Parts: sequence; C-alpha cells; structure tokens
Amino acid sequence: MCGITAYVGHQDALTFLLQGLEKLEYRGYDSAGVTILGDQKLSTVKTKGRLQDLITILKAQPLHGHVGIGHTRWATHGVPSNLNSHPHSNADETISIVHNGIIENYRELKDELMAHGYTFQSETDSEVVVQMLDYYYSDDLLAATRQTLARIEGSYALCILSTHEPDKIIVARKDSPLIIGEAQGAYVAASDIPALLEYTKNVYFLEDNELAVLKADSITFYNQQGQAIQKESVEIPYDLEAAQKDGYDTFMLKEIYEQPHAIAETLRGRIHENKVYLDELQNIDFNQYHQVYYVACGTAYHASLCGSQVLQKLTRLPVTAMVASEFRYNDPLIDEKTLAIFVSQSGETADTLAALRLAKSQGATTIAIANVLGSTISRDADYVLYTCAGPEIAVASTKAYTTQLVLLILLACYIADRLGFVLDAKLLEELPHISDHIAHLLEDHERFAKYAKLLEDQRDAYFIGRNLDYASVLEGALKLKEVSYVHADAYVAGELKHGPIALIEEGSVVIAVATQPQIASKTINNIQETIARGARVVLFTTAGQEVKNVANTYYLPEVPAVLQTILVAIPLQLIAYYTACIKGCDVDKPRNLAKSVTVE
Repeated sequence: MCGITAYVGHQDALTFLLQGLEKLEYRGYDSAGVTILGDQKLSTVKTKGRLQDLITILKAQPLHGHVGIGHTRWATHGVPSNLNSHPHSNADETISIVHNGIIENYRELKDELMAHGYTFQSETDSEVVVQMLDYYYSDDLLAATRQTLARIEGSYALCILSTHEPDKIIVARKDSPLIIGEAQGAYVAASDIPALLEYTKNVYFLEDNELAVLKADSITFYNQQGQAIQKESVEIPYDLEAAQKDGYDTFMLKEIYEQPHAIAETLRGRIHENKVYLDELQNIDFNQYHQVYYVACGTAYHASLCGSQVLQKLTRLPVTAMVASEFRYNDPLIDEKTLAIFVSQSGETADTLAALRLAKSQGATTIAIANVLGSTISRDADYVLYTCAGPEIAVASTKAYTTQLVLLILLACYIADRLGFVLDAKLLEELPHISDHIAHLLEDHERFAKYAKLLEDQRDAYFIGRNLDYASVLEGALKLKEVSYVHADAYVAGELKHGPIALIEEGSVVIAVATQPQIASKTINNIQETIARGARVVLFTTAGQEVKNVANTYYLPEVPAVLQTILVAIPLQLIAYYTACIKGCDVDKPRNLAKSVTVE
C-alpha cells in the first residue's frame, strides 16, 4: 500500500530514494519523507502531501549521505500529517525506520514503552517499532531488531538504519513485500520492483520472517532463528520503459490501449489445435475435487465471478466465488477435496493472502492467478499461473482485469477438458483472436467518449445486467466510481422492479449489458421500464437482439457469449476514463485509493 526505498552504497543515497519513491507513488501518496545518514547523524525531512512537495523542500535544503531510507504513505493509523509521516526516529535521533503494514498489538506495546518513560510524537502504529528498537538496543542493531520483531504481531516490511552502526541498513518482512537489488557499488531495497529497475534487474525476494543486513559491498540474509542463509538473485525481465506513459496523457489510458498486446501475451503458447495447455497444472488430478472456491478482492473478484460461472457451466462442479475479506469469517467448508483459486494482480493483497493460508491449512489445493513474478501469493500457493499484463501503474485496474478474465476462461476450459467434458470448439477458435476484436473496439473510442458526456452533470449512474453480464456491470460501475467519483450501482436487471427502479427519474443514466443469448431479451425488456421513467440508456448487446427506443446502442463483435465478458470491459473502462476527464479528476491517482492493498 505504501512505498519504501532504501540505499546503502558509495553514492549519494537521496538520488535513488527519490526516483524510487516516484515509481512507487501510485501505491500511496498522502505524505512522504526520507532519512539520510551523513556526518554521523540522521537528517529527516518529511511532509504531508504529494511527493513533489517533499522534492521541493529537498531542493531548498539538500541532504547528503551514502545511507538512507524513504517512504510514501497511505494513512492507516493517524491522519495524514507531518508528524505521522515516515520515517520515524527515536528521541535522540540515533535510529530511524520506515514501515509498511500494520502492527496489530501496537497499543499494548505503546503502553509498555510509555511505562518505561518513552514518549510518542505520532499517532501511528509504526512509531512503536523504532521506540522498541531503542529499548532493546545494546551495541547490536541486528539483535535489537530480532528482539523487536519477536514482540510484534501483524505485518511489516521494515528498513532500519542507525548512527550506532552507520555502514548498514537492516531490512525485514512479514506479510508485506520487500525486494532487494544488487546495484553497482550499492545494495538497494524497495517495496516493489519498479523502484529498482533504473539501478538493477538483479533482485532478491525476502521471504516472510527473513532479515537481511545490507552494506555497500555485501549482503547477509538471516532466517527467523538468526542463522545466516543463502539466497539466489533473480533477473527481472521488465524494462523501465514499461513504467512510462509512452505519449499517452495518463497511465490508465496507456494501459487500456495495451490490452490487445497483454492479452496476446497471456494467450501465447496456451492454445494449440483447439486444446488448452497449462503445463503448470499437469500434476493435478482434478477428479478428486468436490467443490471449488474463487477468492479475490475488488476488480479481481469481478474477474473471479466470471471465471467461477464459466467453470460451473463447463464442469457442473459446485463453484463459489467469495470476497477475500469475508472468506475467513464465513467459516468456509474446506477439506482435502477442495480446490481454491486465488486471484490478485499484485500478488500481495493482504486479505487474499490470508484466505490462501487458511485454505492451505485445512488441506485445500491452491492455485494462484497473479501478474507479478515472485510475488508472495505466487510463492505461497501450491500452483501459480501468471497473466502477462506487465507493470500496471494506474490505480484503476484495466489490463490486469482483462488478462485475468482470459486466464480464468483458459483455466475453466483446461479443467473441463481434464475432466472429460466436450468443449465448445468455437470458443477455443475465437479466443486467440480476442485481441483483434479489442483493437477494433479501441478504434471506437470517440463513441464511448460521447456516452461519457451523458454523465457530465450526473452524480449517479445505474448499471444493469444478468448472468455473466452482471459481473461485467459490477466491474463497470466500480471503474466509474474509482476514477470519476460518480456514485454508480450495479444491479441484476431482473431485480430492478424489486426496489432500485424507485431511483430512476427523468434524466437518470442507465448503462446496460445484454450479451448472454439466453437472457439478453429479458434485460432489454428491463431497459424499457427505465426508459418509461425518463432514463437515458446506453446498451451494449450483440447483433440479432431486437432493440427499440434505445438511441445509444452499441453492438459488440460476434463471439461466443463467454468471451463477451472480455470485450464489454473495454467500452466500460473508456466510459469511466472519459467521464473522469470531463470532471477534471486525477485519473491515475483517485482519492483515498492505493494500487496494492497490503493491509486488511
């Protein structure tokens, strides 16, 4: 959720810290700060607001030193303020830390430290860590770190530096990502890969309960017991250009237009002669499962709703899609005959990870669908399938969503085939061409911009659909809410007359999706009920449907009904995008949101 950077080497640390924070600002951005160790003292500058505010301050009062840590914050404990910003230091400013995650027992620890005479400057849970380090420090920073971590309950990615041991930074993680890079004459660390790419592509992934001591010319890893361990570096295939806008006005628009390529990459090598190949899963006997769960949050949950329905249609297995934040608290029925599929773009979503660990502890077989190589969910699951969306910078997910849909449809087809069900040949014939259809949809962007104009003066919008179309309108409504701040609700079309139609009045905007042949005509009938009450309707449907009195009707390409969930996502994304632009919103950084939700 927040962003962390750290540097220890032979050059000025500040340059790396700030460029890294710029790459991570999409993860959280209500405050920012850095601590530099130079001339045997710590110098900390931090401020409420955007990273640019911090950069402006540092231009006026630059900091110099070869060791430093940085942070961009998305508030959890304590309102955005200068005092609540990271880094946090102890009273005599000899130890400083940055922290991602949540210290669940911070109140208990804070009371204990206050009883020992410690005072606190902030409202954050994170400050407990640095005060606890001060309490335990006695000539050995690593020992103090291990004693502190033994007391902490919750999640953390930590970077620690001290004037007592000025040649090093100690890093640690549990349930929050932290990546270490080996750069020229330095070791660097960050909470996500883009922060490192300008300096190195050779990285180490720190696992839960592991620590590392970083020096300019060496690195040592330790397990939870304090024993030194060996780790192998991994070369990251991304290049820095992927994190640039390439001439587009926003990252969101760039990523919308990247979808044909991202989907083609996700499909590469997966279909041959109308057969799906997922070699990563070849050792699974799917006959053993009597139930399947799909678990995810937000946009990934909407993709899972589609994937779960497709799997159930193809296999007749009982399939349930659940929001990850509810999964653990609904007492799910899990045993060794359960297959559980977890979907996350970042692979670091806290609720999804917690649900995965619960499922594994009760004997389920787990499959992760992730986009980020080496992410926690991909390492914790029994099996993993990667989408090939590449880095997604905009907070609102677009290409990650459609690549998830593609991979979940592939997975459903693969499981059905392994169970002996006959697949629709047309589905597997058309899926490899879905990128071409999306490219043609993108050419109609002006038409979708016209539909967005209907929302220019609106505070509310209503989305309706049925069956797979309901999952599509849930995602469409979410996109509109996220980036334009228009209040948007999605309803099963058949439920309109059971209450929601009371909200429809003259000038209301209704966006309808009717692509599933067995139910489309009923959704179109529901549209007429809203038109009779003065609604302005935008309808996405397919050729052959009888449509009356709907001026804004868009006919999607003719593909199997299952694949319409992928296609209709494109115009719904563009409607949200253009509405946000019309309303003057910050499209890439919607208020109150962060890209990767790594706390519950």
